[in-house]
Amino acid sequence: MAVTRRHFVQGLGAGLALVPFGRVWAETRVSLGAAELLSLSDGRMQLPPSFLYGDLEPSALARVLAEHGISPDEPLTPEVNVTLLRDKDHIILFDTGAGPAFQDGTGQLPDALAAVGISPEDVTHVVFTHCHPDHLWGVLDDFDEPLFSNAQHMMGRKEWDYWFDPATVGSIGAARESMAVGARRRLEILADGITLFDDGAEILPGVAAHATFGHSPGHMSFEISGGTDNVMVLGDAITNAHVSFSEPGWEIASDQLPVAAARVRQKLLQRLSSEQLMVVGYHLPNGGVGRVDTVSSGYRFISEN
Repeated sequence: MAVTRRHFVQGLGAGLALVPFGRVWAETRVSLGAAELLSLSDGRMQLPPSFLYGDLEPSALARVLAEHGISPDEPLTPEVNVTLLRDKDHIILFDTGAGPAFQDGTGQLPDALAAVGISPEDVTHVVFTHCHPDHLWGVLDDFDEPLFSNAQHMMGRKEWDYWFDPATVGSIGAARESMAVGARRRLEILADGITLFDDGAEILPGVAAHATFGHSPGHMSFEISGGTDNVMVLGDAITNAHVSFSEPGWEIASDQLPVAAARVRQKLLQRLSSEQLMVVGYHLPNGGVGRVDTVSSGYRFISEN
């Protein structure tokens, strides 16, 4: 399984280092049997530390972060890595990035697609891990029409039911109300053409859905099989390469169901480490492509780049 990595800055050409903000995108390619997997950058987010760390005990948090060279007060600037799988018959996009209405540092997926010779009309399938803004909001163009106009859109049934339910906006909590409103508006536009699936389904040839509920109520990850190789598209089942690897049982503030998410994370990391499956993490560093190793204090993300 060969992995290659390229960085670009729009208008300046190749070979420049990735920087936190601005019109920057990166591409990582993985050969997968007769198919090719690409991790394309939608940019970077900027988040306050409290978004992830919440009420974690300060001294314990500082200890873990110090092991990774991170300050507890340091703003979070996670990558947004969108996975694309293509073979002779399909171009499959896993999530659609944040679009232009979320944060200034995101919404760059259309540029990344153009740079690898793919137009939105070329995409045959859009598969969602979940409905948080940085995964769903890029599905519409500037005229509120589906950007991937020729694609079949697919989502886990439980995730769809949660965000499409009009009661969700009143029960999700004030901090996430705008997420619920934004998700419902986009799902209403997609409703006539959406395909729903359940845990364990082979949603497309060689693509199996795995329930990883917790980060969102119906979050899904996807295992892609190609020849003798498998890759797990994690979505946000594991959102960072420090706390969630070193202490996977800790409850993370960005998870909607923190207890369930921690349980899923522990089980998932154990499997990924023991089987040495390659992963693509939506917010993991260096394009998110790598493997999981077991270390004395928990686990560690080993980037393929």
